[in-house]
Amino acid sequence: MPEKQGALQRLAEWFDSRLGLSYPMLRPVPQYALNPFYWLGALAVVAFVIQGVTGMIMMLYYIPSPTQAYSSTLYIFQNVYNGRFLETIHLYTAYAMIMLAFMHMMRGYFVSVHKRPREVMWIVGMLMGFVTLGFGFTGYLLPWTVVSKSATDVGVGMVSALPQPISSLLTFLIQGSGGDSAEVLRFFDLHVVVLPAVLLILLVVKMYMLESHGVADPTEGPPSAKPKTSPIFPDVTMYLLELSLLFGAGMLLISAVFPITLPPEYSVAAASNYTPQPDWYFLWVYQVLKLSVFEANGPLGQYGLPTALAIVTVVFAALVLLPFIDRGRERRLSRRPVYTTLGLVFVGEVLALSYWGLITPGETIPFEQTALVIGGIALLIVAGSLVTYKALYRGAKGKLATTSPNSIPHSELRSGLAFTVLVALGAFSIGLLVNGAVGVALGDLSLGSLATVAVSAGLLALDLVASVFLIYRLDLRTGTIKRRVKALELGWRE
Repeated sequence: MPEKQGALQRLAEWFDSRLGLSYPMLRPVPQYALNPFYWLGALAVVAFVIQGVTGMIMMLYYIPSPTQAYSSTLYIFQNVYNGRFLETIHLYTAYAMIMLAFMHMMRGYFVSVHKRPREVMWIVGMLMGFVTLGFGFTGYLLPWTVVSKSATDVGVGMVSALPQPISSLLTFLIQGSGGDSAEVLRFFDLHVVVLPAVLLILLVVKMYMLESHGVADPTEGPPSAKPKTSPIFPDVTMYLLELSLLFGAGMLLISAVFPITLPPEYSVAAASNYTPQPDWYFLWVYQVLKLSVFEANGPLGQYGLPTALAIVTVVFAALVLLPFIDRGRERRLSRRPVYTTLGLVFVGEVLALSYWGLITPGETIPFEQTALVIGGIALLIVAGSLVTYKALYRGAKGKLATTSPNSIPHSELRSGLAFTVLVALGAFSIGLLVNGAVGVALGDLSLGSLATVAVSAGLLALDLVASVFLIYRLDLRTGTIKRRVKALELGWRE
């Protein structure tokens, strides 16, 4: 019994240390945090508030029905005072909210705010990011234009390709009992009731934990035991108010200079002349689905689309579970070449796939182009990261007297960055092997097909061996290896 009570006590202490249940509220903010990059999440909340105000005004006129959704939206554009301006602000602040949420996530990734004791806070933030994407997905359909309805159909088709029972559950959630009327009404309810309520609950939870843990310390520079702080009121309140007003003024100016236009109303005939394409924040996912290896007539056949969605799901899951993957205490960029490079590769691939999807609407992407673009971008970023790290390390070598010259061994730095190269090579090898193996299974016994299988299998085997070697080298720094293997320590310096 005492052992059980001790375990429960430790569990309660763990939750208390992560959720901050016993900490005071409204603590002062360190002065180094009075920086716009520390308040990207707050600006996303400001964008949400602007959308709430403009959305409530539009709700006075909008009718969530397939026969009246477009006409009521057109009425707002043409007859409501500054209605077009209102619609423009609502759309642009939605875009800004998604962009700010992405920037907030990547900044948090690079400065390692997901580390202990902020693991739960990171997960809550990721859930808020998914809700933000949900706002974009559900709100895009509501004007009932040929652009928005066609793009939503693509999204619904992606959901239906998920494994059961997840597919049926999500399809019922977003479409209801079926049909256009149920779909637009369900999207409207999700957009104006369910998602705002969920986001507000998550926001309260995250703000409570932020007040409990405080702002994360800077990753670079000498640590300060007692940093200078500013009180919440009036200093921090006025700073945030000024930042919010600047952001709001910028959104008003952009909306006035670049007003949106309303595309044609959705109809089957109009949709047949339009190539469906999701909005920009989902373009990178859509581009992955357009790769020939995942097409229905591709090597994976009917499993192509589920495989592509599984890959995207793994990426999102890795981001959510990042605190339990990257568990080291080190937060400095100069000491985290592997995770820094992986983050840069992720950002680079998302941007490249998004632009690529924009300029190739409806096109199936050949396997060769896929390998060249995705693999080439990864290799360029890794090479650039390697050169940058070596240059910065050499430049700082003679200036940091308190830094041990062995704190970042060159062998570990090379191993960490090479690991990223091997990840890209492994993905390329697997894709090439699957493509060749399916061809052989379908009866293509040509020399080229057999050579593809042999070469890709050899590359994958070499990649696995090299990955084991590099993982061992990276673990040497942690001191957790109990059985040393001399063959894997070639060139290693303690």
